[in-house]
Amino acid sequence: MQHPELERLRQLLQDQAYITDDSIVLSVFLARQLQKPLLIEGPAGVGKTEIAKVMARAMDTDLIRMQCYEGLDATHALYEWNYQHQLLYLKMLEKQEATPEDMERSLFGDRFLLKRPLLQAITHHKTPLLLIDEVDRADEEFESFLLEVLSDWQITIPEIGTIKATHIPQVILTSNRVRELSEALRRRCLYLWIDYPDYDKELAIVRRKVPQIDARLSEQICLFMQEVRKQRLEKVPGIAETLDWAMALANLHIDHLDKELVSSTLGIVLKDWQDIRQTQMSLSELFDRVGAISKLDTNG
Repeated sequence: MQHPELERLRQLLQDQAYITDDSIVLSVFLARQLQKPLLIEGPAGVGKTEIAKVMARAMDTDLIRMQCYEGLDATHALYEWNYQHQLLYLKMLEKQEATPEDMERSLFGDRFLLKRPLLQAITHHKTPLLLIDEVDRADEEFESFLLEVLSDWQITIPEIGTIKATHIPQVILTSNRVRELSEALRRRCLYLWIDYPDYDKELAIVRRKVPQIDARLSEQICLFMQEVRKQRLEKVPGIAETLDWAMALANLHIDHLDKELVSSTLGIVLKDWQDIRQTQMSLSELFDRVGAISKLDTNG
C-alpha cells in the first residue's frame, strides 16, 4: 500500500532503528489518524513496548508510561496528595492563624498534587504518547475505570473539580494475554498482534541493533533462536534475549557458535532452569537442524 504519510511514518520508524513491517506501520498510522487507542498483544519480549518508545521519539513528544500490576487502582493511576508536605504546610498556617477556609484552599492546590500517569497525560502541554503497559496484569475493576477515562478524557478531583484534557493523548496498550481483556476495551481500540519475528526480520534487527557483530555469527544466532522457539519451553525467549545474546557474544569477539559456547551462555537466552536443561540435552539435535544452512561448528 503506497501512501505518502504511511511512507513518512515508515521512514520515521526506520530512523529510530526500528525494523518494522506493513501491519505495524498501518496500525500505528490508523490509530493516529482516527485518534483511537492501539492495543498490541503478543508474547513477552517481541517488542510491543518498544513500539511506544520509538513512536514517542518519532513524534518528538513525551512518553508517559503506566506499568500495570495486580491491585493497581485509580488512586495510583491518577493522583495522590502529598500528605507529608500538607501537614508541614498546615502547621505553618496554624502559626499564622489562618482561617479554616484559607487552610483548605491552600492545602488542596497544585503544589501538593502528585500527578500519576493518567493525570500527567490529561494535563500535558502537548499531545503525549501514553503507554499503558501490560494492561492484562491489572484487575477487571481497574480495566472498567480505564475504559471510562479513555472515553471521556476527563477526571474529577473532589477538592479541585473536573479536569479535561486539552490535548488528547495518543494511547498504546500492551498485553501478554495473562488474562483475557474485556470486549468493551477491545472494541474501544484498534488491534495489532505481534508474534516472534521470522528469521529475516530477526536477522535485520540484530544487525541494526548490534552493528559490530560478525555476519556469520548473526546468522547462526538467529537460526538457532528460530529452532529454540519450536521447543516446548516454560518461557520462550523473545527478541530482547536474542539481542542480549548477540551483544554478549559480539563483545567477546566471537565469530561463530559451537556447542560448548551455546551451552555455557544459555542463561542469557533462557530464564528457566528446566528450559536450560532441556535445551542443553537437545543441543546436538538443534545443531543438526540448523547446521546444513549455517554450517555451524558441530565439533564444539
